[in-house]
Amino acid sequence: MSQPIDPKSLKIFTEARTFNSYEPKPIPDELIRELHGLFKWGPTAVNCQPGRFVFVRSPEAKKRLIPALSPGNVAKVESASATVIVGHDLEFFEELKVQWPAYDASGQYRDDAALAGTTALRNGSLQGAYLILAARSLGLDCGPMSGFDNAKVDAEFFPGGKVRSNFLINLGWGQEGAFYPRGPRLDFDRTVKIL
Repeated sequence: MSQPIDPKSLKIFTEARTFNSYEPKPIPDELIRELHGLFKWGPTAVNCQPGRFVFVRSPEAKKRLIPALSPGNVAKVESASATVIVGHDLEFFEELKVQWPAYDASGQYRDDAALAGTTALRNGSLQGAYLILAARSLGLDCGPMSGFDNAKVDAEFFPGGKVRSNFLINLGWGQEGAFYPRGPRLDFDRTVKIL
């Protein structure tokens, strides 16, 4: 990775959009596996990999998710080929001996629930972002969103309290023009300092 990638590949940042409705086309299992094969390589602290991902794809599964959604998000989920629940495992440290063989880092998280929770949320969020970029690189359109009741989603899809939901990502092939005009981004001087 010592050379820049092809500038055309940067369209996943500069031209990709957040879609609100999608073509009625299913995402096959093989594409979901290919997607995971990419986003799993994104870095996380001590390779902790706390992200947990539920691909809500079937009509039956969507019926379980819809009661937790804000009204404005129902049609988006109904239209999407799949909606990914991005969650994080609060007990990620139980697998660190395998994932981080350099030394046993599990104790620092096992003994500090606040540290474990913050680490899980931060790194699970990173993994959700990697998923978006990987999906775009495979030609899928995305619609990340909040606007749902986390407690309801957790009770329905993550019973037991070990995993918590963070945000949702609608996936599929976006319908032409099914996005809002692109909003401006804050400029360099507003957001960046070089010290």
